[in-house]
Amino acid sequence: MSLTAERRCLTREQAAEYCGVSPSGFSAWQRQGLVPGPIPGTNRWDRKALDAALDKASGLREAGGSPVNDEVEEWFRRDAQRSA
Repeated sequence: MSLTAERRCLTREQAAEYCGVSPSGFSAWQRQGLVPGPIPGTNRWDRKALDAALDKASGLREAGGSPVNDEVEEWFRRDAQRSA
């Protein structure tokens, strides 16, 4: 496992590498709103914020932040219906 995958706070270059794009591509994604900017007051990107933004952009999460295909939530929903 690389250090980039283990670190939570990433430099711009590391954040770009983490996302699988070039630094200029990462800047373009940031301008388009696909990924957030750095943590306020720093020049570091939060890996978890990048994950959340990419999950939303790819459709893995709904606008409200809930997982689209959350198996546990589906289980609870079915269980509640059976109990009703």
